[in-house]
Amino acid sequence: MWLTCLASAFRTCLACTIVALTTLYGPQSLRRQVTFPAFSYVTVLLIVPDATLGHTLCGCWLGLYATAQTIGPAVLSLWLIGPAQLSTSTTALAVGLAAFVVALPEYTYFVTKRIALGQIVIMYVIAYINGGHTDAIMHPVHVATSTGIGVLACVLALLIPFPRLASREVKQNAELLIENASERLKIFVEAFCAEDSTSALASLSQANSLASTATMLFQTIENHQESMKWERVPLKLISRCGYVNPGDRLQGLEIPFRGMEMALTCIPSFPVKVVNGELSKDALLRLVEQHMSLDLSTPCDSVTVPESKAENTGGATNSSKQNGLYFKIWSNLSTKGSSKRLMRAFKCSLSLGLAVFFGLMYSKDDGYWAGLPLAISFASTREATFKVSNVKVQGTVLGTVYGVLGWFLFQRFLSMRLLSLIPWFIFTSFLQRSRMYGQAGGISAVIGAVLVLGRTNFGPPSEFAIARITETFIGLSSSIIVDLILQPTRASALAKVQLSRTLGTLQECINSVSLQSGRANLEDNQKRLKMHTEELGKLIGEAEGEPNFWFLPFHSACYGKLLRSFSKMMDLLVLSAHAVGILEENSQTLEASWKEIVHTLECDLEHFKKMVGSLMTCFKEIILIKSITVLDQKSNISPDPELGKSRSPNIFRACSSEMDKIMSSYLQHSEEVVDKIDAKSEELKSQMVLCLSGLGFCISSLIRETREIEEGIKELVQWENPSFHINLYEISCKLHDYQK
Repeated sequence: MWLTCLASAFRTCLACTIVALTTLYGPQSLRRQVTFPAFSYVTVLLIVPDATLGHTLCGCWLGLYATAQTIGPAVLSLWLIGPAQLSTSTTALAVGLAAFVVALPEYTYFVTKRIALGQIVIMYVIAYINGGHTDAIMHPVHVATSTGIGVLACVLALLIPFPRLASREVKQNAELLIENASERLKIFVEAFCAEDSTSALASLSQANSLASTATMLFQTIENHQESMKWERVPLKLISRCGYVNPGDRLQGLEIPFRGMEMALTCIPSFPVKVVNGELSKDALLRLVEQHMSLDLSTPCDSVTVPESKAENTGGATNSSKQNGLYFKIWSNLSTKGSSKRLMRAFKCSLSLGLAVFFGLMYSKDDGYWAGLPLAISFASTREATFKVSNVKVQGTVLGTVYGVLGWFLFQRFLSMRLLSLIPWFIFTSFLQRSRMYGQAGGISAVIGAVLVLGRTNFGPPSEFAIARITETFIGLSSSIIVDLILQPTRASALAKVQLSRTLGTLQECINSVSLQSGRANLEDNQKRLKMHTEELGKLIGEAEGEPNFWFLPFHSACYGKLLRSFSKMMDLLVLSAHAVGILEENSQTLEASWKEIVHTLECDLEHFKKMVGSLMTCFKEIILIKSITVLDQKSNISPDPELGKSRSPNIFRACSSEMDKIMSSYLQHSEEVVDKIDAKSEELKSQMVLCLSGLGFCISSLIRETREIEEGIKELVQWENPSFHINLYEISCKLHDYQK
């Protein structure tokens, strides 16, 4: 973490120094063109932090693309209208319309949109401020030149003193990830061979710590994938090999590890008794390594492949993808966009237009500072509006105050002012990784300090600081108002709806588990479940950052438990699909009919799916109930289910006993199936026994997690209805009667 933050701070400081030296001490002819050095710094801070060479090359292209998007329309509109004819209203309208055009396309990188939106604010607002003194052609050119200086500084900063290659970092992290996996494997073996439960739990705790590290390493690898694509061209000049994504192979290690952890937590007592005699730790370790196909040496060839091979096998595909990309770009420029994209673009347009309008109303000379923070922090997805705005304001204040203090101490020495930024860059590098401020607050803090310490001839820094903080507050307030008007549904309400959708998708996944129909449907449903679970996690995170106001507080702890259960069930379904796939492949070598052999097991699975499916159906309906009071008023069901007439069997009461019967029946029928198998080799028969046992473990674990979800749903409904004694069966019956 320290090395990463120091490297990021060094590159950022170097890029800002290049901008400062160019704009303050560069040739006079160049300085006349770079009339907006503040935006040069902003461009640097949008691209450089945590960037690699590939990321920076991508940022250069995105900066050029953003400039091409904005400069032509700006020149035309300023030439037609005339800067002297602009007013506060027309300027805000022009900014809003241009922002709508930039924000509308779906497949444009968010960095491109941020740079383009920032250029729009600078071009139109400064044109209005300077009025008739603004050249309609050269003014946009000056903005483009200022952007270009920032982009060029980014490239030089990533090349000096040596390039920071994403491919090298991916390779290093992949090696660390394999070492991490090897260590976790040894710890799991130690836990399995532990003499008591205390030692086993200690080992599992150590494995969980390593799992957190593995998650961070894997996330780093994933973040560098796009950057590696941009590094391919420079790498051709220095190497005959290009790097490919090892993430898919490494990600495959996590599912077996999670399965091991769940299996170890289910062991009733230690030490574990092995049926066929004693098994040493070393022998067990070798056995597990063999079945996981884990390569602990991580040869270079596993991370790299010849570039020529990739070109020969993927030429046609790349061509078709490129044509598809052109079609997507064209379709995005059309007016037939989706309602979501239209609403997002309209929200961006309205927020930026209002920010510019009120900012200019407050102060004509500093009005662009109200719109610029919104422009450079454009987000393509929902955010926790109040939380993000809060950290942006705090970051702006922190950075601006630091800049003012630095100016007070070193106002006559530019070199000392730039050096004083180094500790601030290091501090904000950690700030961007903190849960409290995140990237939005960290970048705001960096920009606040750089804009004060890296410029000259803009008046007293204290006045500039007050003006910028005030304008930033005006802009963010405008954004909050627009979000409240156009996005009135709270994330907590959306999380509740998404929870119901996730339960429905989970039900479909469980219904797809079958020994006869294969695993194709199960794998398709798993992808949908993963998508819904990730969306639920995003909404939970957003809801946690929302203020309560007069609403019921968000029960984040309960939602967190449900999310963990969904994640476990998702892993169990992946393991189930793997077991079913192996059984399906091995069944082709058997002489007898596979469907006839597993008919009894399939009946057990159908009984299991029916029970769990009924529960999931009840859960997803109950979770959407707005008020139990309404059900009480309109339902004729007796409050005591033993006295009243039951509309449906009490699946909640029958669940516990029935599920135990299902598992007992499954195990008994599995033994019968194994006896019927006429395998050609004992190894094949052993493998099928292992897969049937593994599938049985997954089923029992799914049952256990279903009970956890039931408790979570009950807790959540009780939280929303504190004056009622919650009985899910009664609610289910009342809901059934109410729907009739």
